Amino acid sequence: MTSLNRVRGQKALLPQLMRPVGLALSLLLAGCISPVDYGKIPHSEYVAHPRCSPENGTNTAAASFPYFVVTSRLPDCRSDQVKLMHHRGDRVRYGRFDAPLVEPENNKDGASSVPFLLNNETQWWKDLAGQMGARDGRVLLYVHGFRETFVTSSKDAAQIARMTNFDGPVIQYSWPSQGEFLKYAVDETNMYWDERNFRNFLMKLAQQKWTKEIVLVSHSLGARLVLPSVEYVDRNSSNADSSNISNIILASPDVDRQDFERDIADEILAARRVKNKRRITVYASEKDRALKLSDDIHGYPRLGMPRCFDTFKAARLKERGLPERCYATHPTYENTPELSGLTIIDTTDVSHGGTGHSDYLRSASACQDFASVVGGETDKLQGRKATHLPHVFLLAPYVNNAEPDHRLICKRDAE
Repeated sequence: MTSLNRVRGQKALLPQLMRPVGLALSLLLAGCISPVDYGKIPHSEYVAHPRCSPENGTNTAAASFPYFVVTSRLPDCRSDQVKLMHHRGDRVRYGRFDAPLVEPENNKDGASSVPFLLNNETQWWKDLAGQMGARDGRVLLYVHGFRETFVTSSKDAAQIARMTNFDGPVIQYSWPSQGEFLKYAVDETNMYWDERNFRNFLMKLAQQKWTKEIVLVSHSLGARLVLPSVEYVDRNSSNADSSNISNIILASPDVDRQDFERDIADEILAARRVKNKRRITVYASEKDRALKLSDDIHGYPRLGMPRCFDTFKAARLKERGLPERCYATHPTYENTPELSGLTIIDTTDVSHGGTGHSDYLRSASACQDFASVVGGETDKLQGRKATHLPHVFLLAPYVNNAEPDHRLICKRDAE
């Protein structure tokens, strides 16, 4: 090959060679790529102190904290105030916590603001059994989403407890989210890594003889941890219908909508399970900026954002004078159950907050609806507006644009 031909060949290859670089730059700009720092201290040193592995009968003070936590985060046990970090832990641990004492954004060392103690696992289950036995066997299990620290997820778990007045124990499952916008890909990786840990915990919880009803709440990326784990429990439970996992709530789920339609809904919402009162409630918003970005990154629509991937379907909706919004389809059955297993609540018209990604904790109308769903009080549901799809409802805009006190109604501050 002559020198001129080699130059021409190199020029021809240049666009191909640049494509991976361009993709990497695009992902970086989209907030997907940011390296993880192992840290300057060996992880084994963080967990070396016995307080990271309490024996039965120790840490009795933990019982004074109202909320339960199960975590796969790496704890830092070098001081009396144990902190949960963003790294993967060496094993699953159990503990108790209280609502954060201060707003995370006002505290440089946010993890220390959560009253928290690790428990011995045996004692933890014993305490949980005692509380559930006194509350008709009901429990609320909350799984957080992307960009959360232990502080921020604890704040949300405590708010959910206050807002819903839940009459049983509340458990937070805390997986190693990085708490940073530029760590989305790391969060996604850690979420998949943690699936076995979570499904084993959910299986054990569902199989306890004193567990009568599990209200399972997930936010954002947490839905991708929850749904396959429920499927796993369904397939492997001694109770063929896993009927005590009855009320599943997906807030702004960062889940592939078509995957949900094809694989997840038909299994989790099989007719026999719906007849046993299994149901899924999805909160979605067209104003969800976080899921719009996830939609763009993954190339296919998210369950929690009603954007139409099919432009022809959007055009047909427009021709009918309907909003150009597309939702997951309801499962079809040979023998349709009396109840509807899937309900989608569109919060677009009442979306509140900077990103529209947490309407169930930020918008008064969404908070009220969410609280009623958690409590199973369907007779108290108000503000829902029917759509052309029987399983989809809109939350109506505020009358005369009169904004309610979102913070008060959603109980965003400790009482």
